Amino acid sequence: MTKAIKILGLIGRAVDYSYSPLIHNTACKILGIPYYYTVFNIADPDLIPDALRGAKALGIAGFNVTIPYKKNVVPFLDELSEEASSIKAVNTIVNQDGRLIGHNTDIAGFATPLLGYKERITGNKVGIFGGGGAALAAIEAFKRFFLPKEILLFVRDPKKARELLNETGCEAAFPVTIVMQDQLEKIRECTVIVNATPIGTRGRDNHGITSIIPLDSRLITQTQIVYDMVYNPLMTPLLQAAERAGAITISGIEMLIGQAERSFTLWTGKQMPVSSVRKALLDEIQQNTAE
Repeated sequence: MTKAIKILGLIGRAVDYSYSPLIHNTACKILGIPYYYTVFNIADPDLIPDALRGAKALGIAGFNVTIPYKKNVVPFLDELSEEASSIKAVNTIVNQDGRLIGHNTDIAGFATPLLGYKERITGNKVGIFGGGGAALAAIEAFKRFFLPKEILLFVRDPKKARELLNETGCEAAFPVTIVMQDQLEKIRECTVIVNATPIGTRGRDNHGITSIIPLDSRLITQTQIVYDMVYNPLMTPLLQAAERAGAITISGIEMLIGQAERSFTLWTGKQMPVSSVRKALLDEIQQNTAE
């Protein structure tokens, strides 16, 4: 420990379960670069401004931002990238000589595992569960990379979802239809089904709210692609239901690695050794599952 280490971290609430430290610290170790990634749990959103001012004062190199703070951090940043500005949500912050620059690597990270199905998606309906920053990233990814016919946005609070869409202008390229959770049968119309909520996360109390996502495999068809942004566990209840129905499944681990790769390059200027990171991540998940 004879040379200065640059600190990176994850801002979130109760996110000790995150695999992000493993991903980034594995990459840094392989490349031999002086960075260390840790977790910063912030229980009170009112502390976000203090946390970011402290980051500047301490010279922390950068952050990832996760639920529920992807929008909370925006007013306290010095600059936003084009992607972050488009949906007013940030998942990556770079401390550039004392100026905090907000990026959104979720958009391209989300799109990466779907690119092989582009012809299948373009011009058809897709469904997204959730009305927060993760859902906005998915909407923006569909707009930029796939151009579906329509997005069905399944939410519990239609007023909040409408305000979010109006604020960001996400409907410019194609219609976004807000659907209530008691109309789950409409997912049969969708080529892709996306869970952009934290429902299904290991250790999270989902009692009373799981009805918002289609856990009944009879609602899912074998012609659909089911994509869960939750990555812990690897096979969420939604993906298990999709697998029983014979649908194509995409784990949130794919988005996790995709967005992490882009964040890593923004912070370090280096390319992440993705294959080695993926192996370390899957080995860790397998070990945790066995326990």
